[in-house]
Amino acid sequence: MKADTHPDYHMIKVVMTDGTEYMTRSTWGKEGDTLNLDIDPKTHPAWTGGSAQLMDRGGRLSRFSARFGNIGGAKK
Repeated sequence: MKADTHPDYHMIKVVMTDGTEYMTRSTWGKEGDTLNLDIDPKTHPAWTGGSAQLMDRGGRLSRFSARFGNIGGAKK
């Protein structure tokens, strides 16, 4: 195995948007640095599933459905 091919992992503190903190190994920053998250998995809709409905007002989704909606047979 080649020498010096792996990154330098060290311990950092991660602070979530709700104030919770945890220690983890990372290549970010230096040993003992603090990473403050602006968006985290506890609050972002991409990870939580989100409560927002997809609103389409005649845009791409409507055009796609109109052109290709019946491909693949009838919906049950």
